[in-house]
Amino acid sequence: MNRYEQESGQGGPFAGLTPDRVLALVEGALGRRCVNLCRPMNSYINRVFELEDEAGRGLIVKFYRPGRWSRQGLRDEHEFLAELAGQEIPVIAPLRLQGGSTFGEADGLCFAVFPKKGGRLVDEYSDAQWLELGRLLGRTHMVGAARRPADRPLLVPWQTTRSQVDLLLDGGFVPADLCPAFRDLAERLIRETSPMFRDTELIRIHGDCHSANFIHRPGESFYLIDLDDMVVGPPVQDIWMLLPGSPDEALAELEILLEGYETFRPFDRHSLRLIEPLRAMRFIHYAAWCARQVADDGHSVVMPDFGTRAYWEAEIRDLADQLGRIESASPLTGNF
Repeated sequence: MNRYEQESGQGGPFAGLTPDRVLALVEGALGRRCVNLCRPMNSYINRVFELEDEAGRGLIVKFYRPGRWSRQGLRDEHEFLAELAGQEIPVIAPLRLQGGSTFGEADGLCFAVFPKKGGRLVDEYSDAQWLELGRLLGRTHMVGAARRPADRPLLVPWQTTRSQVDLLLDGGFVPADLCPAFRDLAERLIRETSPMFRDTELIRIHGDCHSANFIHRPGESFYLIDLDDMVVGPPVQDIWMLLPGSPDEALAELEILLEGYETFRPFDRHSLRLIEPLRAMRFIHYAAWCARQVADDGHSVVMPDFGTRAYWEAEIRDLADQLGRIESASPLTGNF
């Protein structure tokens, strides 16, 4: 049984999304008829379905999980996508619905409809593709730097990481006897890394920029997809997640990526020192993400052992190791 079936059976927030209901909502929102296709697609947070209209055009409808984003936060994401598309940057922007908005509302759910664009994931990039990805990110960040969103998280230790640590501790997700060790490490991370972010440029970025969020369309280019986790943060966040290893281990890829990036936008090499702090923040981010799954659904299909003693013991060890790396600051990332 997949998560869609589990949640529907449990009467969760998406339980009413039967195929008939999904088709009716999309047809009403777009003002066009769809064929009898409603195929669920993989999504941990939202509910996503593939549809097709009578003209044979593929559609993707995304129903956003209640409580994850404010309506203004959704507008921020959609406005960023529209700005990127307006500059001919390869993203997949939502369609305008009847009435002019890009998201609809029904049964307490917000939803958006996107044109379907097929593509393939690339497991290993060539030098030319690293260059292309760098150019794509440089162009994306040019647009991202133009203005701030109204209601998107700020990716800095004293805000994002602080709220995630509070969620994990206050929500009772960490075993009581392990709380002091986790709290001490998290507080140390926030205290020691916050000064590194104080004078850093913070702009609209993708925020979850790993290889699975790029699709390659033969004859076209890479497309940057899934901006659900768009944040205001340091541009280097969208760089390090793409690398196949640490900066020391992936120096050649990093250099080519930045060469492409700097075709369109200067990159602050000093910000490479934020990579290991951002990696440590990512550890906490992922644990908090799993915790929210448990809080929402009563279970987590992403990490089967999440919440167990073994999970938290490993998490504490990993966080301690990562703090050691930060404190011993690689010459590369500390002074590139």
